[in-house]
Amino acid sequence: MTDQPSMPGADEIAALFTRSTGEYLFARWGRPIVPVVFGVDAATLATVKGAVEAVVVLAGHKMAETDPELGANLMVFFFRDWQELLEVPNLDHMIDGLQDLVARLDDQGANQYRVFRFDPEGAIRACFSFVRMDAALDEVPAETIALSQAVQMMLLWSDQAFAERSPLAVARGVTVLRPDIAAVIRAAYDPVMPAVAQDMSHALRLAARVGGA
Repeated sequence: MTDQPSMPGADEIAALFTRSTGEYLFARWGRPIVPVVFGVDAATLATVKGAVEAVVVLAGHKMAETDPELGANLMVFFFRDWQELLEVPNLDHMIDGLQDLVARLDDQGANQYRVFRFDPEGAIRACFSFVRMDAALDEVPAETIALSQAVQMMLLWSDQAFAERSPLAVARGVTVLRPDIAAVIRAAYDPVMPAVAQDMSHALRLAARVGGA
């Protein structure tokens, strides 16, 4: 008989979606996900898309070949210098205040950042995921980076959700999604659950489903 990993309670789940400003804010995708990846070779492209597909399948969500409104709605950028984003055609039209954002992230020495866009109901309609390959990330396997990015774009997690602990773990030498985070993603995409929530009672409903998984 093997020990089952402990599942998070309502307080732990609430912390995953409570922002540093104190507000509870949850959102999931409201449409099929259409990824496009920039700045990588063919092998890494396949790795990133494979990780996205794996997390989408876990959630019970869908992918598609094209988004009728945007073409691609998940855009993942890999680069060496934040300033490179200012040279991407039309990116400043898609992300308000891009120049100020780049300056801020450059000053902070950040190596990743995500920008979400939402539909009128508040569900996720697009995500821009930026990964600056610094010395630290150069040491991380592509599969690990890809899975981490896939997990973090799947829901509107708190800006503090993974500050102290990664959503990933190592099992028998292989990097995998933590079972508790996998359970939260599955519960979040339960068809009876709302696509958007701003009340902590939502965490109680997620906890009930996670506990029953």
